[in-house]
Amino acid sequence: MSIIWLCREEQLAPGEKLKVANAEVGDICVYNLDGVFYATTDLCTHATASLAEGDIEDNLITCPVHWGQFHIPSGKAVTFPCERHLRTYRVSVRDGEVYADVSAEAREAEKIECVQI
Repeated sequence: MSIIWLCREEQLAPGEKLKVANAEVGDICVYNLDGVFYATTDLCTHATASLAEGDIEDNLITCPVHWGQFHIPSGKAVTFPCERHLRTYRVSVRDGEVYADVSAEAREAEKIECVQI
């Protein structure tokens, strides 16, 4: 288990996201969807773009380069040109601090079938 600190709860209002640099796994994007925190890799699987620069719509993040979308809770690629899922991380909140376990997928991601391209 490899737990890393992402941010304080109050740093991220509902509907906001934040890029967190991490040397171990690469940049992480943390999201607040209606008070529930999620974390994925920050880099789009289709193009070299930071998802933290994209837009959130409901529970989807839109890549700022080619407008492909991913389902934030599961990391699933849902619109073309994105075909490979995002890596997700299991998130926990303790005493107002948001953490990610970079050795564990989000529970929602464990339920999807990975796409190989």
